[in-house]
Order: sequence, then structure tokens, then C-alpha cells
Amino acid sequence: MILTEEQKAIWNGEKGENLAKVMQTMIRYGELFGAEKLVPVTSKYNHLVTSFGLKALGPVYDLMDKLIQEGALSQQQFSCDPRPLDPNVPKNFLQDFIFKNFMYSKQNFYEGQLKELGLMEKDAFTCTCYMDEVGNKPQKGEVLSWAESSAVVYANSVLGARCNRNSGIIDIMGSIVGYVPYFGLLTDEGRKASWIIEIKTTKKPEAQLLGSAIGMKVMEDVPYVKGLDQWIGSTLDDAACTYLKDFGAATASNGAVGLYHIDNLTPEAKEQGEALIKEGAKVYVIDDAELQRVYDSYPVVWKNPDAKPKLCFMGCPHMSLEQLITWTEKVETSLKEAGNKKVVIPTVFTAAPGVIKKFEQTEYAARLKATGVIVSYICPLMYMNNPLCGKMPVITSSNKLRTYTTARYYTDDEILKQITKGGNK
Repeated sequence: MILTEEQKAIWNGEKGENLAKVMQTMIRYGELFGAEKLVPVTSKYNHLVTSFGLKALGPVYDLMDKLIQEGALSQQQFSCDPRPLDPNVPKNFLQDFIFKNFMYSKQNFYEGQLKELGLMEKDAFTCTCYMDEVGNKPQKGEVLSWAESSAVVYANSVLGARCNRNSGIIDIMGSIVGYVPYFGLLTDEGRKASWIIEIKTTKKPEAQLLGSAIGMKVMEDVPYVKGLDQWIGSTLDDAACTYLKDFGAATASNGAVGLYHIDNLTPEAKEQGEALIKEGAKVYVIDDAELQRVYDSYPVVWKNPDAKPKLCFMGCPHMSLEQLITWTEKVETSLKEAGNKKVVIPTVFTAAPGVIKKFEQTEYAARLKATGVIVSYICPLMYMNNPLCGKMPVITSSNKLRTYTTARYYTDDEILKQITKGGNK
């Protein structure tokens, strides 16, 4: 790998032994992917995926201590993925005992380390750090060092920033040393599409279902999606960005997509159009029947497939302000139709602390609370990692949560019916 004089000096230990090890790690990481150089991280803020104080992460805490002691801190302030615990989220005594004493017993300690390393502020914990209410929104063309898959795909696709799908800890290392390897989605060639996705549905596709179908088909490749703009428009307004947030998270978790282009909508597609498509690109046609086939293919891993749901999670990734408002109205209307005053299944809507704060300034917060829905900053995935929680029949409209846990996927309309009226769908 070709290094600048400054990079060589860091590698040789002139700025400290631990910073040298960080640089050596980034170089080896880049060489694995054929990178010939390192490029500066240019974003104002970074984002760290490792937000949870798992007792088993001793080596992580040791690493952080060494970096802090030597002053090898992040060159950027950073946000983190969501916290794993919230006292307001329903759980029984045993579940809570396992959370606090066996799983996330190091949470407070770890958050102290993160603060010393450069955490943006005490509540900068969310997987949707790019929300306006959070303040970590990269600009087009900026080079990032992120790992959170749903944030990486959003930053690349909707914002036009440049970031590879890094692993946890590599994200903070890039920020500490100030450089990342130049390969993959950082390059012009790596951002070209090798798949053409043709949307031929008779109605607006469910974002999480469409993303799942595309992710499972293209895996880590870049798709160029045609025909979706007829359903979500050609302007990146709040509704379109919310749709793409959920769509992208499903492509990234059900596959390994780090970038997609939406014809007539996303920045690079608007600028370059079909010039982004590689010669010989494969074609995948998605119609109503194909979406139904994908939906029907999801396994039900509950011990009793006919069990009554005990909990519903919405917001993986975290919900936007637009979603919290529109879902408040949906829940109110559906409850009224059913003759119910409160949701019939314990339901948790999750969002970034900054988004929740903004939501609480609106009239909708009190209205949603009156329906019995809980609003939380928690990470549903971290909650479901508790073995006792994993045995619960939990429902969700998140294909990311379905993929990584035992939660069962339903469409938004099916979820709404279940939490307000009961029944299976």
C-alpha cells in the first residue's frame, strides 16, 4: 500500500504505540480488499455501532482503555447505535435480572469510555444518526468510517456520502487515525450497479418487503431500481426518506447491500442516470406475485406458530418523526373502528432520543400515549437477544429484526390490525 509521509510516521510509532497499531490494522484491513492507498475521513462526525455494554466484551473495554490512556481519541465526535436497556419497555423480573446482571452489566462503564473517546452528547444513541433531530447527517461526497449497516446504506444511497460496510471497532479506528482504505463503495467504479431492478407492482410496495426481496437477490451487489419513483415520487421529502430508510435497512440485513440507486430520485441516479449501470447487468423483475412469494418464504420460528403475540416492536431502524406522527393517527383511527381505547398487544415504538424529544413537543405525543403505545429509545434487537425474550412471540414490521431474532414479520397493515383489533392478520 502506498502511504504518505504522515501515514508512515503514524505506522512507525512516531505518534504513539497504540495509534501505530490502529494504523497497521487499517492497512491490513485495506490490503485484504486490494486497496492501494488510504484516504482521509472527511465527515464532521463519526458513528460507532458498538453501543452495548455486554459483559463478554472484555477485549473491547481493554482496547478502549489503552486508546484513552495514550490520548489516541477519535478525531471526530461520534454517535452510537441505540442503548440496549430502557426501564419503560415491558419485561418480567427474570428478563430484567438477566439484562442487568449477565448481559449488559457493563453498560454504564462502557458509556463512560465512549464519552472519553468523543461521544457527541450523552443521548447520542440511535441507528438513525442521520436524522435532522440527531445532528450527524453527512454531506454528499464525504468519506465516512461507519459500520451500522442500515446507516451505511442510507448515507451512501440517499445522501450520496461514501462509506464501505465496515465491521464494528474498525469504524472507530478509522475515526481515530483519520484514514480509511480506498476500495469498494469509496470508488466511482465500486458505486456502479450490476443489477437492474424493475418494479412492476400494482400498488406501492411495502418498503421492508421490497428491500428484503432485493437484498436476498443481489446480496452485496449494487442495484439500480426502476419504477419505484412512481410510488414514492421524485423528491427526497420526509415521506420518501422514511420509506428509503426502511427499504435500505432490509436490503442491508436480508442481503448485504451497502448502496442502491433509485431512478429519478437518489442523488447519483438523478445526476448520472443509467450511466451508473454496468454493462451486462442482471435484471430482476418484482411484481405483486414475487413480493407475495418472498413474504410466504419467511420461516416462523416460534415454538407455537399459533401463539398470541405478547409484544410488538416498531422501529428497527428507529422511526422518523414523520412515522411517529402518521402512526399515531393510524392507531387512533383503527382503535376507534374496533371500539377499543388502547392497543390490545403491548406495543413499543422506538426512535432516536432527539426524535422523541421533538415528538414530545407536538400534540401527537399525548395522543399516542393515550392509546397505550410506549415510545422508547431502545434497540429492539438488543432486547430480543435476551434468551428469555427470544422465546416470546414478538411481532414486527421490521425485516431487519425478523432476520436477526425470533420476531415474526407482518406488513404495516397487518401489524396495525393486530395491535388495535386483535386476530392473526
